[in-house]
Amino acid sequence: MTQRSRRFLGQLAVSLVFLALLLGHAAGAYHLFFIEKIDAALYDLKLRLFRAQGVDERVVIVDIDEKSLREIGRWPWPRKETARLTQNLFEQYDVAAVGFDIVFAEPDQSSGLPVLENLAREALAGETGFARLLERVAPGLDYDARLAQALAKGPVVLGYYFGFGPLAGRVGALPQPLLACDRLAVHGVRPLAATGYGANLVRLQKQAVTAGFFNVQPDFDGVIRRQPLLIAYQGQCYGDLALSLVRAGLGLTQIDVLPGQGWAGSAARLGLDGIAAPLDENAMVLVPYRAERAYRYVSATDVIHGRVPTAALEGRLVLIGSTAPGVMDLRVTPTAKAFPGVEIHANLVSGLLDGSLKWEPAHARSWNFGALALLGLLLALWLPFAAPLWAAAVVLGLLFLTLAFDVYAWAGLQLSLAPASLLIALAGLFILNMSYGFFVEARAKHLITRLFGQYVPPELVEEMAKDPARYSLRGQSKVMTVLFSDIRDFTSISEGLEAAELAEMLNVYLSAMTRVVQEHRGTIDKYIGDAIMAFWGAPLSNEQHARDGVLTALAMQQALTELNPQLEARGWPAVKIGVGVNTGRMSVGNMGSSFRMAYTVMSDAVNLASRLEGLTKQYGVGVLCGEATRAACPDIAFRLIDRVRVKGKAQPVAIYQPLGLKAELAEAVLRSAERFEAALADYQAQRWDAAETALRALNEETPEKLYGVYLERISHFRVQPPPADWDGVFTYTSK
Repeated sequence: MTQRSRRFLGQLAVSLVFLALLLGHAAGAYHLFFIEKIDAALYDLKLRLFRAQGVDERVVIVDIDEKSLREIGRWPWPRKETARLTQNLFEQYDVAAVGFDIVFAEPDQSSGLPVLENLAREALAGETGFARLLERVAPGLDYDARLAQALAKGPVVLGYYFGFGPLAGRVGALPQPLLACDRLAVHGVRPLAATGYGANLVRLQKQAVTAGFFNVQPDFDGVIRRQPLLIAYQGQCYGDLALSLVRAGLGLTQIDVLPGQGWAGSAARLGLDGIAAPLDENAMVLVPYRAERAYRYVSATDVIHGRVPTAALEGRLVLIGSTAPGVMDLRVTPTAKAFPGVEIHANLVSGLLDGSLKWEPAHARSWNFGALALLGLLLALWLPFAAPLWAAAVVLGLLFLTLAFDVYAWAGLQLSLAPASLLIALAGLFILNMSYGFFVEARAKHLITRLFGQYVPPELVEEMAKDPARYSLRGQSKVMTVLFSDIRDFTSISEGLEAAELAEMLNVYLSAMTRVVQEHRGTIDKYIGDAIMAFWGAPLSNEQHARDGVLTALAMQQALTELNPQLEARGWPAVKIGVGVNTGRMSVGNMGSSFRMAYTVMSDAVNLASRLEGLTKQYGVGVLCGEATRAACPDIAFRLIDRVRVKGKAQPVAIYQPLGLKAELAEAVLRSAERFEAALADYQAQRWDAAETALRALNEETPEKLYGVYLERISHFRVQPPPADWDGVFTYTSK
């Protein structure tokens, strides 16, 4: 075999392997992150270039903004205020319909009516005068009843959410379903199947016309490009908030399931008295985001006090949401990194009214696969013999034609295509053949650095680059350790600083904490506002992952003693943080989380770490760890803090506070921890006197919030003893 033949076969083999890799992605056998990322970037670019301009006067957002919070009070408001808001919208402003991007899942007891009724039943049971007075004032103090009356004034769509997974609860009352999901299955459409829901009080739901779920569905990179229009629950399909608002505002009653239209039709269409919404195979639609400032915002307090001109709201579809710091629901969209969640629903309302929803061809995968196979094979056979100039001209021409057709399909045919795999095939085959050898050898190392370089310490990246074949974004199950940290009272801090100062302060804080994590060989998963999530054990294996996680948490607390004087010197408030650490089996890999690289961990053990971080403030400690973490750190001293049931878990868990390395701790610290654990044992055994005596002695020596927590519990149990089968476990009903 000649050298030329060997070179041709080598280039052909590399090209075919590369092409097969892309074909596997196109066939749906697996997902290549970088292709999805490019498709997403092209989609975002097309959306921004061709989005509708101007203000949509049909939709108005009533905003629970900072002004409203100043005048009415902090959120959540007493429902009498929400009732006034709703009543004014219909009676004074004659709006077409109102949709709440809010759920009213629990009774409003802010008026004190339950306390008064309890007094009437027990302490003042014989006081007929008090009972008669209460009977007169009770209707005015039943804020839920007042809201229910206001909801009956016109077409109101309440908001709720569906839960997924075995831990999803069932709270409140669902609205009537739109249709049986079997009608969609005929067309190959299978909506996401929920296992639970958080809905509104029955008395409120009965007075509303309907309700719509406000779940959103981030793509693999955390960006909201599509939205479930329908979600299945127990075989019935329910509509989202935007769809339900359009139906209520226009009085649409007819619901049809139609096949996809034309040669490039979607999987199916949902027909609503002339409005047709194209659905994909999961009953989702692409959100047609409009240009910035596409909707008028009206302050809720101005509506309540009648300060808005009638013409500004009359006949409009109204969405009630919030943009106030600490209350607003921020999302990442193709048009903004911090986008009000309520405006996502507004854009979908506009798209339904305009009929401007893009759709993805039902057979897009087959077309993509066929085009990729045909063009890719022809290029793989021709490029080894082509002159570089001719090869470049042909490939550039094919790239231009592919992009031109993609733009034409978007703007002219309302189609959303995914051309990235074809573009990558054209460009990749050209590069492979023009730089044969170098590309093959360097690509794997470059991929590791590009994917992980900004998330793990540089020395770990260098270590990974020595053997890149060992590291992959594919999901795997491993025993690992995860850490969550969060700034205490961040809302108060953010309210006291200008936006630029707050951003600068966060950068300083996050940089310092990230440095601590990386010094302990941790992988930064994501930043969630002021919160940090990190883990140990991947992408590099680490037998000491639990120990490194605990020492990181302690080091973060120690780092604050150096950081806070620097913050205060710049006129910023000092920072306190809570840290939760837990160890357990986790799924790690490319799972499409909100983290932009989509390399993250998921499991029940991860959820528990987040709950532990939240519990630190309850006990006044800086760090809390789970049982598995403590067991994996024999050289670290821990103090047992409590046995609890956290929200979402029925099984009780013991939680511990790490004190430091045993070899470095003073004997007094260890002795104090032993004394507290002995007092805790007395408490759990209901030996109240012994526990109280020990706790008071400890508190006198070294005052801690922890001791006060148990002294409060003991005082409570003396008056209201726990049930006979009490196991000493404290149950938390909130996160």
